[in-house]
Amino acid sequence: MTQKHCILIGAPVDCGKRRRGCLMGPDAFRTAGLSEAISDLGHTVEDIGNLSPKTVNVSPANNPVVHALAENVGWTQTLMEAAQEAATKGMPIFMGGDHALAAGTVAGMAAHARAQNRPFFVLWLDAHSDMHTPDTTDSGNLHGTPMGYVTGRTGFDAYPALPAKVDTGNICMIGLRSVDEAEHAVLDDGDVTLVDMRMIDEQGISAPLAAFLDRVTAANGLLHVSLDVDFLDPDVAPAVGTTVPGGATVREGHLVMEMLSDSGLVSSLDLVELNPFLDDRGKTANLMVDLTASLLGRRVFDRPNRSFP
Repeated sequence: MTQKHCILIGAPVDCGKRRRGCLMGPDAFRTAGLSEAISDLGHTVEDIGNLSPKTVNVSPANNPVVHALAENVGWTQTLMEAAQEAATKGMPIFMGGDHALAAGTVAGMAAHARAQNRPFFVLWLDAHSDMHTPDTTDSGNLHGTPMGYVTGRTGFDAYPALPAKVDTGNICMIGLRSVDEAEHAVLDDGDVTLVDMRMIDEQGISAPLAAFLDRVTAANGLLHVSLDVDFLDPDVAPAVGTTVPGGATVREGHLVMEMLSDSGLVSSLDLVELNPFLDDRGKTANLMVDLTASLLGRRVFDRPNRSFP
């Protein structure tokens, strides 16, 4: 695999939902040896530390249940800028933090793709579509809205203007099994590629992913991957506050990552929703590190032993 310069960016976003703990995610990835796993594969690693949200003033949300709007907007500004800066130097890996961070990372990478005059694609590995807006969310948790924002849905007046809207036809969501009615109304009539767990059970996970990667290759696109812990089954990845049974297996997760590695298409990566407070002796953090290593060139014969005494 071509050597990459991987830029680790700590994004301790903990405002996208009310259950706290994701702010510890970046340091849990560091403790689990993310940097070492990447450098052992021959890549170079630069850890720029943890970022902080910009201080912003916003009008109250129309929806009274919306949680921490100003802080979420501040993080979006910070990460949008960080993504564009880092992407010119290497492969940004955003260590979250909850999935609200993707509003900034995806928007920033879309802007970078536009500057490179290349199409932009997103692979969304998640139990949820996160296609809500601040107006449609029932929970008020804005980690359920980043895809709504980057695709240009209305209701994000408090957020920065999008430098480049993401084309819904260039999005593939794999692992879906918890989509709200308001999100269905958008997705059912749209052109997002939707791969739920039933499709995976019937067809396997490789066929729909391969078809999507072929499209990215044909377009000479840049690909951003957003990996949520709850893409995986909670039995193997318990450290997440939004558990939905019936997720991807460890083997399916590694297969996805190895296929992405083979493709050579990935330009940036989110690692999100790791809540170490809910983990079992680092089990989930270690698995997420192992999956990242598979994305960056580790193969099935080279898997490390994992001991959890």
